[in-house]
Parts: sequence; C-alpha cells; structure tokens
Amino acid sequence: MPRVKYRDSDIDLMARMMRAEAEGEGKQGMLYVGNVIVNRAVADCLDFRDVRTINDVIFQIQGGNYSFEAVQKGNLFYQRARGTERKLAEQNLKSWRQHPAHYALWYFNPYAPCPPTWYNQPFTGQFKDHCFYEPIAGTCESVYNG
Repeated sequence: MPRVKYRDSDIDLMARMMRAEAEGEGKQGMLYVGNVIVNRAVADCLDFRDVRTINDVIFQIQGGNYSFEAVQKGNLFYQRARGTERKLAEQNLKSWRQHPAHYALWYFNPYAPCPPTWYNQPFTGQFKDHCFYEPIAGTCESVYNG
C-alpha cells in the first residue's frame, strides 16, 4: 500500500522535483529528496497541516516563497521527467524510506558543515551536500506513520 495516494501526474511532478533538487547527488540523493516530499504529504503537523497531495507539497508557499527553490528558479524542474527519475519517485511513493531522510521534513545545502539544528529542528544526517532534519520528538507523530 502506498504511503500517500498518487496519480501518474504526481509521479511525473515528483520526479521532476527530485531531479531538480538532487541530480548532482545521484539516485540515492534523489531518493532522499523524494522521501522528504512524501513525508510532508503524510505529516499532519507544523507547516504541513494543509498539504495532503504531492502537488500541494511541491507548490506550497511559505513566507512568500515556494518551499522548494527549484519551483522559483525553473532550472531542471520545468524539463520533462525521465524514466529513471519516474521509477525513483514511484519507489518513494510506494514505501521507500531510509536514514538520514527516513522521518525528515526538511533538507538544505548549507555550502558549509551541517548545523546541529535548522529552525530548531534536529539534524539527522547528511548525504553529500544535503543536510536532513526531522521534527523535534513529540511534535509530529504523523510523520512516523506508514
């Protein structure tokens, strides 16, 4: 059973975002980004109470900006999804989760060492240039479901 309901168009959208955000980090890096996308759709807490679909997650606006930089900058996000990324996106949607993004709701590339917290959320690990953060214990139980 998939972690979140999805359509074929969601696979394509998610694949484009995974590629745009982490192509330079290979398949594993793209899977971690996909993990965060699905976690946000599943989480019913914090900044993610009103996002239930992949489309909601990708196009969520916080603080006047899109949550994912690639939506604003265009780059690879607006190119057609490739088969490889589509397969990775479907893996994430069905069940794939792994540390350091297993329960992560945030990631970013600090262009420096990963800080121990990001907006007060604890650091869970790093993969290449991306640092991953999950919610403080007890603040978002829904992210641990599924």
